[in-house]
Amino acid sequence: MAVDDGEYVTVVGPNGAGKSTVMKSVFGLTTHMGGTVTFDGDDITGLAPEAIIRRGIGYVPQTDNTFASLSVIENLEMGAYILEEMPQEALEAVFERFPILRERREQKAGTLSGGQQQMLAMGRALMLDPDLLLLDEPSAGLAPDLVDDMFDRIDAINDDGTAVLMVEQNAKEALRRCDRGYVLANGRNRYVDDGETLLNDPQVRRDFLGG
Repeated sequence: MAVDDGEYVTVVGPNGAGKSTVMKSVFGLTTHMGGTVTFDGDDITGLAPEAIIRRGIGYVPQTDNTFASLSVIENLEMGAYILEEMPQEALEAVFERFPILRERREQKAGTLSGGQQQMLAMGRALMLDPDLLLLDEPSAGLAPDLVDDMFDRIDAINDDGTAVLMVEQNAKEALRRCDRGYVLANGRNRYVDDGETLLNDPQVRRDFLGG
């Protein structure tokens, strides 16, 4: 599996296929049992997440992705904890991308709506301006009317030059928007192609996209 500079790649497949494990393996959250993870020409296999963050990779897990007892601004500060000072330009960029976070900056994260918490989790991951953003099921648990908005925001992040590797349950919409997709089944790549090709492949639609 590969993500090129600035590329938008989506991983889809049935439950239990290993999609989230891929993300966790890239970010150093699984026990290494084989294979390698290479980023920007360097082998980062087995590095701890705090070291991987410093290499330029951000990660937004599917669940428990905010500090509920901390305020919005404190959560964003946590995203830049490896720096000696709060990067004000990065903070302003996050507020411009997610204006609701500016309005709720003093509010406890645990009292935000599901969509707002997802924005906060993404904003925190963007505080270090990563070259690659890992997103695990960003639309999970969102109300249907918020899903398109979330995908639009991810599109904008990618358009601004951040490469995206995303695992997503809403496979049709994810493939419609991405540059390239992987269909994972039983821990193996069953199909690899550009998003539109996979979306229009009769076999892929029948086996993995519900027809």
